[in-house]
Amino acid sequence: MRFKNAEGQMSGMLCRLTAALFAVGMASSAACAADQPANATPHYPLKEPHELSWSFSGPFGSFDKQQLQRGFKIYHDVCSNCHSLNLVAFRNLGDQDGLGFSAEQVKSLAAEYKIQDGPNDQGDMFERPGRPSDHLPAPFPNEQAARSANGGALPPDLSLLAKARGPERGFPWFVFDVFTQYEESAGPDYIYSLLTGFQDPPAGVQVREGLHYNPYFIASDALAMPPPLADGAVDFPQNGDDDKTNDVPQTVDQYARDVSAFLMWAAEPHLVERKRMGLTVMVFLIVFAGLVGYTKRRVWANTPH
Repeated sequence: MRFKNAEGQMSGMLCRLTAALFAVGMASSAACAADQPANATPHYPLKEPHELSWSFSGPFGSFDKQQLQRGFKIYHDVCSNCHSLNLVAFRNLGDQDGLGFSAEQVKSLAAEYKIQDGPNDQGDMFERPGRPSDHLPAPFPNEQAARSANGGALPPDLSLLAKARGPERGFPWFVFDVFTQYEESAGPDYIYSLLTGFQDPPAGVQVREGLHYNPYFIASDALAMPPPLADGAVDFPQNGDDDKTNDVPQTVDQYARDVSAFLMWAAEPHLVERKRMGLTVMVFLIVFAGLVGYTKRRVWANTPH
């Protein structure tokens, strides 16, 4: 009993010490932020991304096929002029857990592109219509051409952008994120906030010529990319009178949501399959634990303790 009391007192002391350290750390951070001089190096992004609700977030989330198809249309019409999607093949667009295009749609879409192939029997390179096995072609043949066309800036490949970008959330939020699976939403939240966050710089802020102010940019307060989206810039296909796509507003906000969801799929196309497998494993483990407990009770039920 004495040892149990000592253990309880030690546990209580540790809890109080942890709470005190946490309170001191939060107070110190607030004090540092308040006392930070005006010429101090800023921490980017200047504004935290908006936290949105996504169909694919959470342990039971899944992709919205119509949203992904709209997002691909936005990438096809707008983003692909500068950004590549090197890790996505045309055949991936037919995944039933993703965009869900039919085989004929994938084949027709791939044929719209010209793919450089070769060499042929004469040793020359040639162009041919795309095939479902081809990857989406990049808008520029090499990095130098991309920089030359964009004033020296290199447009990043978007294949993994939704997994590579996201806000860094400190203690204690990163602990909660483990259980809420916020890392699935962090990248799309950032992309959406960036696409909708272009604005005029505040008074006293100078932006270099050729850059565009955006407080959600993760590396600076301005970037070389101009606002890529505008209301009515992309016409969504009409799929019949009963299709919900026909009622989707053609606004910057909607475009940003749709293309952010599409880029999340591009970064992790097997997300739904992974969740489905994880749920199966959890159910198996629960049933297995119950059987083990039942067997243990049956085997040792008549054994004196």
